Amino acid sequence: MTLTPASATLTASAITATGLTKSYGGKTVLRGIDLTIPEGTVFALLGPNGAGKTTAVQILSTLIPADDGAVRVAGHDLVREGGAVRAAIGVTGQFSAVDNLLTARENLLLMADLNHLGRREGRSRAEELLRRFDLTEVATRPAVTFSGGMRRKLDLAMTLVGAPRIIFLDEPTTGLDPRSRRTMWEIIRGLVADHGVTVFLTTQYLEEADQLADRIALLDDGRIVAEGTAEQLKRLIPGGHLRLRFAGPAELAAAAAHFTYAAADEEALALSIPGDNSVITVKAVLDVLDNAGVRAESLTVHTPDLDDVFLTLTEGASR
Repeated sequence: MTLTPASATLTASAITATGLTKSYGGKTVLRGIDLTIPEGTVFALLGPNGAGKTTAVQILSTLIPADDGAVRVAGHDLVREGGAVRAAIGVTGQFSAVDNLLTARENLLLMADLNHLGRREGRSRAEELLRRFDLTEVATRPAVTFSGGMRRKLDLAMTLVGAPRIIFLDEPTTGLDPRSRRTMWEIIRGLVADHGVTVFLTTQYLEEADQLADRIALLDDGRIVAEGTAEQLKRLIPGGHLRLRFAGPAELAAAAAHFTYAAADEEALALSIPGDNSVITVKAVLDVLDNAGVRAESLTVHTPDLDDVFLTLTEGASR
């Protein structure tokens, strides 16, 4: 189930995959998935544990081969031009790649050497990243003394040493406290908005995908079961409703008489009216009340969230 806005085809693709499959022994992990990710966007891949998210990242970042399928990353064929793909991407995995015995600056300089940057360019790049990630004051401290949030910032900074066009972030905020998680969100937004980087994100935090992703795909049992913007996915799930509150039971009863499928909560003096919550629907409800001479004290719009989408569309969530 894919929902594609008309404007999506106007932007060049950073990643395209067709018929991507992968098995380990007798277990099929990816079952012919298709992906198209525009440049300069955040794409989130969601799914329960074991759905195949990390396997997809490993294939797209050239860490493991696919069994079948065609993939282009940054305009390069994944199989024939693996070196060019690796030169264009950066990967931050679930587990930190930071060397605990080195300082923050030394970790960055090590990555500069691995990216074959010259001595002067490498030092300049390291200092720039220390400033960008607010690590300058701790640049000479061993990484072993860092908090979880600081380590993840340093890990992402190390990924950026080679100035990648595409970044794979495999559950980058796992284990972080809410404040550190939001700091990482700000950094990721900045990478896209200020530098035009494309971010491929896997996450277990549905709020994270809702906050960051331009487009979201739900992966379950190796298949893409739905794809679209967060709002498009939410509209796939029933449960949206308008909730009206009234001053007294007489007003509540008068309003309820005009809506066949409404549910009245007499204790809360509230009426829930199912619907798609569009502007047209809201206006129609208010017109009915106005014509009946019934006044509501308040109106709130309730829509399903990504938790509802996830639980409804992914069978694996209950395994």
